[in-house]
Amino acid sequence: MTAPMDTQKELVLYDTLTAKKHPFVPMQAGKVGMYVCGMTVYDYCHMGHARVMVGFDVIVRWLRQLGYEVNYVRNITDIDDKIIKRAGENGETIGELTTRFIDAMHEDEQALGCAVPDQEPKATDHIDDMQAIIDKLINKNLAYQGEGGDVYYAVDKFADYGKLSKRKLADMQAGASERVNEADDKHNPFDFVLWKSAKPSEPHWQSPWGLGRPGWHIECSAMSTCCLGETFDIHGGGHDLQFPHHENEIAQSEGVSGKTYANNWLHMGFINIDGEKMSKSLGNFFTIRDVLAKFHPETVRFFLLSSHYRSPVNFSDAALKESHTALSRIYQSLKAAESIAPICSSSKAWASEAGREFTQAMNDDFNTAKAVSVLFGLSGEINRAIKAGDEIQAQAFASTLKTLAGVLNIAQHNPSAFLQAKIGDEEDGLSDEMIEQKILERKDAKANKDFAKADQIREELKALGIELEDGRAGTTWRRI
Repeated sequence: MTAPMDTQKELVLYDTLTAKKHPFVPMQAGKVGMYVCGMTVYDYCHMGHARVMVGFDVIVRWLRQLGYEVNYVRNITDIDDKIIKRAGENGETIGELTTRFIDAMHEDEQALGCAVPDQEPKATDHIDDMQAIIDKLINKNLAYQGEGGDVYYAVDKFADYGKLSKRKLADMQAGASERVNEADDKHNPFDFVLWKSAKPSEPHWQSPWGLGRPGWHIECSAMSTCCLGETFDIHGGGHDLQFPHHENEIAQSEGVSGKTYANNWLHMGFINIDGEKMSKSLGNFFTIRDVLAKFHPETVRFFLLSSHYRSPVNFSDAALKESHTALSRIYQSLKAAESIAPICSSSKAWASEAGREFTQAMNDDFNTAKAVSVLFGLSGEINRAIKAGDEIQAQAFASTLKTLAGVLNIAQHNPSAFLQAKIGDEEDGLSDEMIEQKILERKDAKANKDFAKADQIREELKALGIELEDGRAGTTWRRI
């Protein structure tokens, strides 16, 4: 069920290029074309990738909630220095390596509750398109072939170079004197490669400039424009891609077309470990599947949505445990409401005060942090209504909560199943089987009227982060 269509005009985005918020106006009424830079598939995805997956998944979900028809494109880089190196180390073909990690990426994405993009172009399927752009850039004197055979983009020929990252080429050049290598055949140390001449035993394609393969930046210019046209509504990616990747995309694409490349630029904030950006190059990364082995996937999704997408997030087990506890509060309220009657989604949710607050938050540059606070408010209202014996009001609040949370794709699981989910390492607490055994021991103690022992077991479990709840159907438990 979608929010009222008139809320479309209220959607405001923060554009990285202008460094300002402004009302979102799509090129074509009711339709949105969005391109997001995807993964280089040579290894398992890490938590930095998870933030991009989840962040843009929610952006797409909200755009659709507003009634937009969204064409969500996210590319796959399946030819790259790291891919070639890893395939060689493993003794497998590049195709075998990339297929395996594309499948793994989709598994991680599905586990995190993300919908698959509408289009997922692979770089190797667009070599001809890349060559066509390079040829036009050479003809416009924006690119040249060096003595070694590589083709470069001449950054000083593009007047707006640096406009996205707010860097001036002259300032960068002034500080780059020590980077200049006399043996380098670049005209400028900041010129970047468009086409790499083939090295022995590397994969290659025929081209007007000899055997070779594309540079990284040209891939996205080709795939985005092939899928969405020379100008499209939204371009997104991680914060670290602003320079040089997105800057170079703009230079290539606008250099060829003479048109604005993307009307809005959205960038996800970093995932930090001890104040440093999480990345494979720094060796401080955690794969998504490593984290999902310890925490419920929805806990991870909730953790990522609890901060605004542009803000940096500090990752730790402690932070994930806090997120699990917070989400458990919502599930606990839904569980209490479900004990009265099944909870159904309702179109009335959007017209409620909470629905208007939620919509206002999401229309303010997709502010999921504020939207989540609305859900906590509803959770509290459910608890107060149940305590007051107002079952009808409790059900109304629960229906609203579940409807609004559905747009974020959270709080849709069976409450009891989530509340029993593992939190952290197995050795950090009791396994499910051990908990069930303790509950049986407590049940036997109560049957023998040994209430002191029953109370002792309850307190022991609570000290280990397990809370028991006695009800008509027996004893249930949750991790706290």
